[in-house]
Amino acid sequence: MNTNAPLPAGDAPAARDDRTRILRAFNASLAAVLVLVAVFALQDHFDWRPWAVAPLEAKGLLGLIGGPLLHGSVEHIAANSFAILILGTLAGSVYPKATLRALPLLWLGSGIGAWMLGNPGSFHLGASGVTHGLMFLLASLGLLRRDRAAIATGLIGMLFYGGMLMTVLPHADGVSWQSHMGGAFAGIIAALLFRNADPLPPRPRYSWEDEEDEVEPLADDELEPPSPQRVPVLWQPREGQDYVVIPFRRPEDPRG
Repeated sequence: MNTNAPLPAGDAPAARDDRTRILRAFNASLAAVLVLVAVFALQDHFDWRPWAVAPLEAKGLLGLIGGPLLHGSVEHIAANSFAILILGTLAGSVYPKATLRALPLLWLGSGIGAWMLGNPGSFHLGASGVTHGLMFLLASLGLLRRDRAAIATGLIGMLFYGGMLMTVLPHADGVSWQSHMGGAFAGIIAALLFRNADPLPPRPRYSWEDEEDEVEPLADDELEPPSPQRVPVLWQPREGQDYVVIPFRRPEDPRG
């Protein structure tokens, strides 16, 4: 198989557009990861606690902005970085407009979930709420739009991070399931709000539809039954032999 064969003229622009969107989404996701790594490298040089989410405290609302930028360990930031690269590239390449509009909701939604449901006196930090929002955004858009690209993207997201369906509930100490739940709800809401932000791909046309178009439509008078005078007579009598008379005789009385 020749993988270097040129694409058909009609498919080349579409393929270039797809590659451009994937590359743009990957670069944006990679830039976000680099920002997280830079902030994590600086966390030892400043007091990060005022920027984390402190549940049910007014000063903890500042964490709605800074909480997703902070991380507690190398393992923590590594897990979230891979999720951002994969889910961010999927969402940004298939739904560039919807993803851009949804990100503020996912960012704030994860912090609101932690602020409202978290235990007082605790600190919540990390971008895992945003990654949960991206996964639920992809899954919800696949169910709402139901075109091939949307369904495939939702299935790929579920293949890599389907376990996020369970981590929105309490399952381990030290894991902010509250921010996961907030991000998940934000992803569903964003999918409902922005499901039509990106145009649907053109519907494929099948060969049987072309065959129907080639058939000439019947005129209105051809759809009505013909009059009796126009119905052809299939049987014609022969000249002079239209009918035959069969004589009928009564039997003779034997008594005379």
